Amino acid sequence: MFPVQLWRATVAVVAIAATAAVQQTAAVDAGPTPVSVLYAGSLVNVMENRIGPAFGQATGEQFRGFAAGSVALANQIKDKLRRADVFISAVPAVNSRLMGSQNGDWVRWYTSFATSPLVIGYNPQSRFAADLKSSAWYGVMARPGFRLGRTDPALDPKGTLTIQFMQRAAQYYHRPALAADVLGPDENPSQIFPEETLIGRLETGQLDAGFFYSIEAVSAHIPYITPPAAITLNAEYTVTVVRHAPNPDGAVAFVRFLLGPEGSRILRDAGFTPLHPKAVGDPEAVPGALRSTVK
Repeated sequence: MFPVQLWRATVAVVAIAATAAVQQTAAVDAGPTPVSVLYAGSLVNVMENRIGPAFGQATGEQFRGFAAGSVALANQIKDKLRRADVFISAVPAVNSRLMGSQNGDWVRWYTSFATSPLVIGYNPQSRFAADLKSSAWYGVMARPGFRLGRTDPALDPKGTLTIQFMQRAAQYYHRPALAADVLGPDENPSQIFPEETLIGRLETGQLDAGFFYSIEAVSAHIPYITPPAAITLNAEYTVTVVRHAPNPDGAVAFVRFLLGPEGSRILRDAGFTPLHPKAVGDPEAVPGALRSTVK
């Protein structure tokens, strides 16, 4: 073989080997397709620190979570701004925003899997803390200078539950103006913050108190006031596999883990009350691998 031909053959072999190496490296780097789970912001701690890691260890799948208000997440799915394999809402009604042809038919079924009551968490260093513990909480929260935090009722179910809770409290305590005195207008910019930042604002002293689900307060070690049972409202968490999920097998594996014995144990340990899964919507749309669990 002439030197030039030998050089060209060598270059070709090296190029082929390099291409194969790059493809192999890319395949290794890519790894398994992550399971994209869009979940209610109140679940950040349990999803990122408990459920996600345990799911990965048990199945070998890669968990990738994203937290925000449930309504905001539904809007992002509907508007194709964010792709999801699994959608978890803090109230069942949000699923209806994704059901039916008029809403893109992204969700055809869902199931409730756990509950957690709404409570009033407070900063123990607040100048109002002692009175919140010893006096009528609703009177303290209506005082001038009290800094209250809550979520946007237009984007997050907790914000809606907060308004409903205060309306119930007004009737229960026979104080018709109580909701307005404590909350101001429904969309009060001085009180409304993104769900995922509310705990941090309370812990750093920017707020005196805020509305949380009990599981958030417990996991963050925030002292809280438990309202009377007659006015208590609960988050009711739901889960579904999103239609056209990029990783449908991974999505099914995640939901099966979440609803299974280990997932239920983690939820219970974190302060949730697990529920028996029952399909809502089209039962025929429930993936076959989940039908023995979601009935």
